[in-house]
Amino acid sequence: MTEYASDLRDTDTVPHVADTVPHVLDNPALASLTGPHAHFAERSGRVLRYPVDVSPWLGLPHHPDAQDWAALAALAGPGAEVAVPAYSGSFPADWEVTFDLEGVQFVDDGIAAAPDAEAAPLGPADVPEMLDLVERTQPGPFLSRTIELGTYLGIRRGGALIAMAGERLHPPGWTEISAVCTDPAFRGEGLATRLIHAVAHGIRERGETPFLHTAATNTTAIRLYESLGFRLRRTTRFMAARVPAVEAGEEYVGV
Repeated sequence: MTEYASDLRDTDTVPHVADTVPHVLDNPALASLTGPHAHFAERSGRVLRYPVDVSPWLGLPHHPDAQDWAALAALAGPGAEVAVPAYSGSFPADWEVTFDLEGVQFVDDGIAAAPDAEAAPLGPADVPEMLDLVERTQPGPFLSRTIELGTYLGIRRGGALIAMAGERLHPPGWTEISAVCTDPAFRGEGLATRLIHAVAHGIRERGETPFLHTAATNTTAIRLYESLGFRLRRTTRFMAARVPAVEAGEEYVGV
């Protein structure tokens, strides 16, 4: 069965046909939050999210209805910006779309995964350096507790963290490689390739399959991933929108 637990109303005994999806990677945040990352899930109705200091991503039903938008508004709060991966539908008319990026999803199709002696595990004490590296390289969302999502590996030179990569979304049987970044002063040395190989090795050791996302316009990253043995699985979208503000005492009803 491919439907997710969060696609069922509390009173439902059978899944909504419209909310079944053909593959867990078609809605990876929802699959993660109802699967291996369920311990992170904050829930309102059928909508799930990570704690805001872990990840901005939401687990939105594949075909959200008015009740789901109301649940999301209640979960996030009036005026909050919410990030929705793998969603290509429309938002309610009173929601302001703040971000809309076409993306691509790649899956392992023969990566030469291997451990790397220089790639060391990163832990909570390394987070300030990781946040600094992310700020300088902009690989995508990485927050103060993102490190809790999985294993992160880093390479240091002269004691300073100069490159890292790790694990983010975790649908059943799959793990996303994310936060792949290298200090600009050390690019061209193949550090990203080595770290991807090392992170992929750890994923495969658990009997899971690596996958990853990038922007459709990031041709440099796409060429790298294809050269490493990733195969394009699908195009997708990364969107964000702002919850409507409501007057004091009112409740958003999702229309």
